[in-house]
Order: sequence, then C-alpha cells, then structure tokens
Amino acid sequence: MLRPEQMSKVSVTGSKRVMDPVIETVHDLNLLHVTEYDNSWDGFDPGDPVAGAETASDKLVTVRSLESILDVDEEDAGPTRIVTDDALEAELEEIRTKVNELDDERQALRQDRREIEERIDAMEPFEDIGIDLNLLSGYDSIQVAVGRGNRDAIERAVVDSDHLVEYEIYEGDDALAVFARPASGADDSALTDALVSADFATLEVPDAKGSPQEYIRELEHEHQQISSELESVEDELSNMKLDAAGFLLAAEEKLSIDVQKTEAPLSFATTENAFIAEGWIPTDRFTEFKAALKDDIGERVEVEELQRAQFSKDGSDHVREDPAAGSGGTGKPAAADGGHASDSASESSDNEARADGGAVVMDDDEPPTIQRNSGPVKPFEVLVQAVSRPSYYEFDPTVILFLTFPAFFGFMIGDLGYGLIYTAIGYFLYANFDDRPAFKSMGGITIAAGLFTTLFGILYGEVFGLHLIATYLWEGVVGLSHAPIEKGLSPATSEWALGWLVVSVLVGVIHLNIAWIFDFFENLELHDAKHAVYESGSWLLMLNGLWIWIFSDALRGTAPEFLYETFSADGVIPLGFSSFPAMELFTIPGLGPFTLPLLVFVIGFVLLFVGEPVEAVEFLNVLVNVLSYTRLAGVLLAKAGMAFTVNLLFFGVYVDDHGGWHFGLSGMPDAAAVAALGPGETLSYHGYQVTEIMFGGLVHGGAATILVGLLVLVVGHIAVLALGVTSAGLQAVRLEYVEFFNKFFEGGGRDYEPFGYDRQFTTED
Repeated sequence: MLRPEQMSKVSVTGSKRVMDPVIETVHDLNLLHVTEYDNSWDGFDPGDPVAGAETASDKLVTVRSLESILDVDEEDAGPTRIVTDDALEAELEEIRTKVNELDDERQALRQDRREIEERIDAMEPFEDIGIDLNLLSGYDSIQVAVGRGNRDAIERAVVDSDHLVEYEIYEGDDALAVFARPASGADDSALTDALVSADFATLEVPDAKGSPQEYIRELEHEHQQISSELESVEDELSNMKLDAAGFLLAAEEKLSIDVQKTEAPLSFATTENAFIAEGWIPTDRFTEFKAALKDDIGERVEVEELQRAQFSKDGSDHVREDPAAGSGGTGKPAAADGGHASDSASESSDNEARADGGAVVMDDDEPPTIQRNSGPVKPFEVLVQAVSRPSYYEFDPTVILFLTFPAFFGFMIGDLGYGLIYTAIGYFLYANFDDRPAFKSMGGITIAAGLFTTLFGILYGEVFGLHLIATYLWEGVVGLSHAPIEKGLSPATSEWALGWLVVSVLVGVIHLNIAWIFDFFENLELHDAKHAVYESGSWLLMLNGLWIWIFSDALRGTAPEFLYETFSADGVIPLGFSSFPAMELFTIPGLGPFTLPLLVFVIGFVLLFVGEPVEAVEFLNVLVNVLSYTRLAGVLLAKAGMAFTVNLLFFGVYVDDHGGWHFGLSGMPDAAAVAALGPGETLSYHGYQVTEIMFGGLVHGGAATILVGLLVLVVGHIAVLALGVTSAGLQAVRLEYVEFFNKFFEGGGRDYEPFGYDRQFTTED
C-alpha cells in the first residue's frame, strides 16, 4: 500500500512482417504503457500508421458527430454486439444520410421559427401604437416615421424644421408614430432629417396590411405550424436515437480500437524491416505478457524485461534491480545510447537490436504509477490525487489518510446523530454513482468520516448535541458518572477542553514523525544515509527533542500546568504520565539548565544547517507545525458550541451549583423561584441544585413560540451539519495537505495508461 505497484520496462522486437499480429496481441492484453520513441537513434525512425488509419479516424469523427446530433450517451447502449467492417460501412452510411437530412431540416425549421419570433417581437411597438400597418406607409404627400424617443423632443424637432409644415403624433406606451406633411420643395427625407436631433430610434415598418394584432395572429399561427413540423422531425430523430444508439456506441468503440491499433507504430522505433516497441508493465504481469506473445507470434518476436527501476527525485535512474531475479529477464543492464543502437542494428539482424550486450532502451522515462490500494482504502486515492498522483519513487500516503482523516473529522464533530446522517449521505453517493468514480470515492470517504463521527459521538455521549447517550447508556446502563470522554464546553468540564489541546499537540507530533520518517526512508533508499540524516533525520531530531523538552520537568513551573496534568493519574485521561524527567546535562549561567532533549534539538539543527543551510531558517517549523494541530480542539469546541446554542434556544438550559449545564428536556425550573435565590442559595430540580437559568427555551412558551423554536431547531442543526463539512472537513484536509504532505510528498506521477481498450459495447465472440 505504501509503495506503488512495481513496474518493469520491457521491449518487444521483431520483423515488420509480424508487427500487425504483435499489435493485436499487445492490445488485447491491455498491459503495456507505451514509451513514445523520440527519434533519437541513428538509423531508426518512428513507424508509419497501418493502412486504414485515416479511414478509421474519419469514420470515428462521423460517429461522434452523429452521437452528438442524437444526444447519445452510455445509458442508451443496448447489449454488446459484434460490429463487422461490412456492417459498419453499410449501416453507418445509412444512419449518416438519414440523420444529416433530419438534422438539416431541424436546423432550417429552427431558423424559420427564430425569424418568426423576431418578427413577432418587432410587432410589439406597432401593436402598442394601435394603427393599421397599411396606414403607416404608401403616402405621396405625407412622410411617416415610427420609433422610440421622447415626445417633447420629437415634437420640438418637427416644429423647428423649416421643411415640415404640418404634423400629427400618435403615441403608445413604448413607441410613437409621426405623420408630417413636408413643405413645398422639401426632399423625401425631411422628416427623418428633422428627427436626427431628437435621438429618435426608428423602427422598420413591416410590409403588411391590417391591424398589428391580426398580423401577429398570422405570425403565431405560422409559428405553431413550424413548431409542429419541428416536433415531428425531433420525434423522428428520437426514434433514430432509439434504433441507432446501440450501434453508434459499439461503432465508436470498434473504431476507437481500430484507430489505436493503426496508429500504434507511430510510437515504435523502426527500420526498413524491423521494429522495436518499449513500455512499462506491472512486474508481476511480465511472464503473462511474454507468454501471450510467444503463444501468438512464436519465436519471430523477442520480448525482454529491460529493467525494474526506482528513480531519484531529479528523475535520473538511480537504482536498477536485476531483472534476472524475476522471470524472463536477461540480467543485463539496459543501454540508452542511440549511436550504439544504430551500430547494433546494422551488425545484427533487423529482428533484434542490442547495444553493449543489452537490450536497446529508448528513454529513461519515469514509470507510470499504479496505486496499490483496495477495499475501504481505495476511495481515499481521490484525496491524494487532488494534490497530485504519487510519483513512482515515493511513498503513497493514501493509507495514512485512510487512518487519520476520518479520525480527525470524527473527533472534531463527535456526534451520533450527525455521524449517522454523514454515513447515510456517503452510502448514497457510493451506491448510486458507479459511473462517476470521483463521486463514488467521495461517498466512501464520507462513510468513513461518518462512522468515526458516530464512534466519537457515542464516546462523547451526544446525539445532536444532547447528552442522551451519556444519560441512558454511560450513566444508566454502564454506571459511569459521565461519558468516557467529554468535549469540555461547560465550566464543570473545562479541564477536558485544555486536555484536548494537549491531545491535539501529541497527534501533531505523531503525524509529523510519520511524515519525516517517510522522507527519511525515501532519501535512504534513493540517495544514501548521508542525505537521509541531513534532510530528514535532522527534522526528526529537532521535532522530538523540542517536544520532549517541552513536556519535561525542565519547564515545569514555566509552561502551563495542564500540559502535565492531562495524562497524570488525576487527569482527564488518567494514563499515569505527568512529564519526562528533566535529563539535565549542565547549567548555563543566566539561562538555566541545558538538558538532553535540548542537545538532541541542537544536534538536529546543526545537521540541517550543514546539509541544507537554506532550510535552517525554518527550524521553528517543528514548533509552529505542531501547534497548527490545535485546530482539532478548536473546531471540536466550536462545533459543540454551535450545537449547544441551537439546543439552548429550543430546550432551554439551567446551571447547577457545580457549573454543569442541563437542557430542559423534561421541563425547566420555576424561573421566578430561581430569580429570587439569594447568594449561595440553590433550588433542587431533578436531583440538581439549580443556581441559574441560562435561557428558558422556546419549547416551553406558547404555540407560536414553539413553532419558531422548531424552525430554529431544524435549520440550526442543518447548518451545523453543513458547516461540519466546511470546517472540520477542510481543517482535516488542511492538516493532511499542508502539514503532512509537505514533509515528503512531491507527486507528479504519470497515470498508467496501457495500450488497449476496456470493451463496454462490443464483443469479439
């Protein structure tokens, strides 16, 4: 789980006479992540596409265009089918012709309908004016203008014109018509010229007769006819979709496979008579890969395992395992010298090319990454990939996220009611989105977070912020005086709040130790012990030295006392631990004792300064990063406070003489009697000595108050539920990404994309 699946670089070499069957076999195996040949070897060129590649590509474009026109998706597929070349040729052409005709007709009808809609819209001003359309044009001695503008400005412009002697204006709500008789000798544009100064927006008068209302009715009738024709065409297309969807999806799959196969030689290194294909496969599948090629092609093809490599962070080949230790390997190091490859090709047959006694290597490219996670861990890969896919050389942190992220989330929310809802939401996503892996993965993550929220809710004794589980389970059935752990919101339990701050700090120390241990082993494996000690060991020494010193007797009396009381025999989590011994080595005058943990911290700092001087300025990260984890306790108290406030408003809360808070689930003490209490006096209620009523509760009021209270209760808890995701969820993610990942994780891994196709709609049988 912590390492990606081991990959092997393999080569397939053979005569061009067997290249087509090799491509068929490799494609069916769906194992080889092909390395692209970069044309770097003398004497070798990228291969040419197999005959028919262009035809297959053109047909694939046609099929996808038809799918787009018919709005075909995967849900429209029927049973799997065999699609032959002859059937593809004939049926595709028939479907293409019919669909294109219908689509052209649909587009024309849509255009006609759109034009009519525009004409109807253009008639609205004329309907507003209310004058027959034939009265707005066709005059010899009168000029007419229809449009929009300010009547006063228009009238003034007409009056001021020397070329107009008489006028009449008909006005509607949004438009107006101006009728004017030009003076003797005035030209045909006298009215238009006069209206220029009035900011008059002219409207074109349609070539029609009768009232605007009649014209609009004619247009609407025509619109209805076209819509009916369009509906018929769309029905035909829908029927075409039902008939052709299965075939088109199968044809697309077949053609995609054909294109893959015909274009495969573009990634090969070829001579006139031979080819070399290289790529990566999972190491444990090499025997299967080689056996399949040997069974199908025989001795006419050479299959070799070139290397099982791990890579340093700069991308250079650092460690080569001997393939001979596995199955089918030569045990010889791979060369990548293009010149040698060319020499070898000329000295040996075209069926096999070697350099320096080993197989030719095209490129020392980094292997693709296959994350090895299964079961409940698998969904958490989506959180890792949200940052980046792990590189082949580094640890995959998915399993750590699986162990820590839900625990962080559940600890911060910690409520049975919310936990069950989160779990139900997660199950819905996980069960209903098989076709959308990201949503399915988020469902798995939400289930895990919900289960931890439920678990912590039981331990806290809370359901929707009410202490019902504490009362009926832990106190009633088990016989405890309170739930095993408490959130520490009330004055009576405030020591728990301080205790959770200490727990958060220790969680941070452990989490960061794991991160730097990962980094230590990466550097140890990929570089050497010196790099591991300088770049990772130094941080481990500083982290643990500093925090052992903080939790030691050397600081007792200076540091807050709750640091030493939380885990003491009398603390909220009684583990019998109060502090580490001081471990004093000597005393520095004026500064105090110098202890062994401080020495460890100083040694770590010196190692970091010697190995990575630039990073030494960030030495306080071992303090700051750990303190960042106190957000766990902070969000815990914030979410508890929000749920408490909602319940306070609805049920009411009264306070006992020990500072405990109690919801008024079965009623509230007499408010007047409590208000009349003197100093030091209490009122007995349900076994508690009441000293104060914090709030009376909306549920204990009248009918209207109860309705308001129910609204507050429901909306309030929905808000807490939603904010749990945006606060607890985001804070947990932040701790993983910022504090944890930054110590060892770089990402940048390549996705494993084997040459092949997972058939969904076609079958070869």
